[in-house]
Amino acid sequence: MKKGINYWSFPGVLSGKPEFELKRCMELAKDAGFDGIELALEEKGEINLNSSRQDIIRIAEMAKEVGIELSSLASGLLWNYSLTSSEVKVREKAKGIVKKMLEFASYLEVDTILVIPGAVDVFFNPQAEVVPYDVAYERSLDALRECALTAEEYKVAIGIENVWNKFLLSPLELRDFVDKIGSDYLGVYFDVGNTLLTGYPEQWIRILNKRIKKVHIKDFRSSIGNVNGFVDLLEGDVNWREVMKALKDIGYDDYLTAEILPSYSQHPKALLYNTSKSMDFILGKR
Repeated sequence: MKKGINYWSFPGVLSGKPEFELKRCMELAKDAGFDGIELALEEKGEINLNSSRQDIIRIAEMAKEVGIELSSLASGLLWNYSLTSSEVKVREKAKGIVKKMLEFASYLEVDTILVIPGAVDVFFNPQAEVVPYDVAYERSLDALRECALTAEEYKVAIGIENVWNKFLLSPLELRDFVDKIGSDYLGVYFDVGNTLLTGYPEQWIRILNKRIKKVHIKDFRSSIGNVNGFVDLLEGDVNWREVMKALKDIGYDDYLTAEILPSYSQHPKALLYNTSKSMDFILGKR
């Protein structure tokens, strides 16, 4: 398996005030020992909805110059523009975002995008609407069936991430949801840390099996039980030995991408290097 780092893990990115340009982030990731970096589509930034084909190709060329792979493409925009919104215009915009991500991913030569499949509610935004679970399910299913057709055209997979959205709450339900869509280009972007609140990641891995396209890793302290429970790798309750055994059992050999939010650290730049070293222990390289 290869080590990846998410762009959101760099100082200032999530607040919209990145401390480093994208090329410098790539250089830091390579210097810290990561094989790849996961980029992000944003409303504003070096990859945004108005980026041209040439803009995106230039970023792919930049990565080649630095000597680092582009592992995947993520976006947080689907929290604001949900595939399960009660407003038709919002749902259409959300589908447009997914399709734009697929287009950009093809230019970047990455094989998977991360997609938030919708939400019953948004845990960090109490003003967001609450969508009935069954309604969210049907809206998400319809939208992703449509998006899967675009994924097949671009030969880029959609990876549905398990997030804190009060939706697709078990590995059995997520497995069956993916199977209902029935596309080789739609699977799961599995987040290890997000399962700790209600389950065991090693069980999710074995149940989802070959449906897993990519893997995010972060750690979590269950005793805290809220967003403050996310901690540095090896400092939480994830049983990494069992997680790695489960991934090997299903034949997963792609990227493990760390999604470590620098706001939790007093030394966000050092966090990159510490995360890389922790991943070496997880991967059995130390």
